[in-house]
Amino acid sequence: MFYNSKLNMSLEISIFFFLIISLVAFLYSSVGHGGASGYIALMTLFSLPIIYIKPIALVLNIFVAGVSFFFYQKKLFFKWELFYPFAISSIPASFIGGYISIDSDIYKIILGLFLIIAVLRILLIKTEENLSLRKNNKKLSFIIGFIIGFVSGLIGIGGGIILSPIIVLLKWGTLKQTAAVSALFIFVNSISGFMGYLINGNILPSKYLILIPIVLFGGILGSLYGSFFSSNRILSYLLAFVLIIASSKLLFL
Repeated sequence: MFYNSKLNMSLEISIFFFLIISLVAFLYSSVGHGGASGYIALMTLFSLPIIYIKPIALVLNIFVAGVSFFFYQKKLFFKWELFYPFAISSIPASFIGGYISIDSDIYKIILGLFLIIAVLRILLIKTEENLSLRKNNKKLSFIIGFIIGFVSGLIGIGGGIILSPIIVLLKWGTLKQTAAVSALFIFVNSISGFMGYLINGNILPSKYLILIPIVLFGGILGSLYGSFFSSNRILSYLLAFVLIIASSKLLFL
């Protein structure tokens, strides 16, 4: 499934790209996310081949979300009863989405619109840790999980950036609980989406595997920071700025 070749970047640009993508992994993992929307934005800005953006984002998601879940679960923030209704429907849906190949122009539009949604989520959702929690509605969770799973597999994300604000807005979990549930949700959906991508006969060049240890470094630090402390709002604003630039490039250039 993989073949060898070199990254088409100068040494200076490669180093800068590696530093930024590690920072993105740090930020996202601190709130229980895999970082796909950030990786997609960076890969778009650095003009990586559009056909590989989806699988690269899914693979990086698997590693970073897995690390993030490990640390949040270790601190006992994970709630199985909140997670499984989403997962039951999202896993097969993300496989279907990952299997489907869409026209690159349509993909750019969908991706650009999604990145705008991600920006709004970062800038507008106010998070409060002291919530008066409600019991989650399992039927509604099943429906939400299916929709998020399909979209996630289709465009190459784990779905956490969509799921997290829903859990918080519905008051089904605290921020830390939401981060833990989102991390495992992203992990399983990214695996499912990537398997759907491979089964459709697609490949992922081995040259991009160098990104795995780079995002893992940022992901481990971010997970430790997020599970023990809290996320950095200033970094969130910087990330939103990058997403805005990337979405503009996808939609208008």
